[in-house]
Amino acid sequence: MNKAFVKESDNDDDDDEALALARAIPAGSKNYITPAGHQAIKDELLQLIDVDRPEVVRVVHWAASNGDRSENGDYIYGKRRLREIDRRIRFLTKRLDSAFVVDPSVHHGNDQVFFGATVTYVNKAGEEHTVTIVGIDELDPLKGKISWVSPVARALTKAREGDTVALHTPQGNDELDILSVEYPAPVAD
Repeated sequence: MNKAFVKESDNDDDDDEALALARAIPAGSKNYITPAGHQAIKDELLQLIDVDRPEVVRVVHWAASNGDRSENGDYIYGKRRLREIDRRIRFLTKRLDSAFVVDPSVHHGNDQVFFGATVTYVNKAGEEHTVTIVGIDELDPLKGKISWVSPVARALTKAREGDTVALHTPQGNDELDILSVEYPAPVAD
């Protein structure tokens, strides 16, 4: 196979990540994140820098010392993995630089929905859902963590316990009855 068809470009993924960052955060908004989400990104970044990258560099160095690199699987895979790690390090560094940490525990005891709230609501169909409003880097819909820019979070934000809010979806309009609003308790120092 001609190498022109398998050559990877290092710049393509950087452009994709920059575009994803621009799309995910509304223009003029900050990259809000909870302290736990900020720490998770820092932990992943340190893991990549301190453990994963040095290990791959060691393997690539060993593979390069074996001679012919054109058909050396360890070398080829190692170089590709090294590019992936470096790309992820750049992405995480940009995310940390743009992060604005918001501690949701400052709203502990409040019944109004803000960033970091855990909200239980019922829709028109009678289905009960519990979601936590988090940053775009923390979202995990299967665990009930939704991004603050999602339509559900935007509909719930600033509403209070007992309120009914309108949610506009592609399937039509829905109404969400807010049953409870909770925030984590402040951590004592």
